[in-house]
Amino acid sequence: MVRTIRENRSSFLRVKCPDCENEQLVFEKASTVVTCVVCSHTLAEPSGGKALLKAEVISEYK
Repeated sequence: MVRTIRENRSSFLRVKCPDCENEQLVFEKASTVVTCVVCSHTLAEPSGGKALLKAEVISEYK
């Protein structure tokens, strides 16, 4: 019997908005456009896999 250990392949990212410097959590593989809750600046756009980030990544949570 073969046992496969599945590792978590995605993570959450803490990003900083370039306009208002608000910090927010974003899923690495976001399937919708993610905007800043304070100023509505686009932080991430879907791309079919990992999201295209438009903000600075501060840390990663696995």
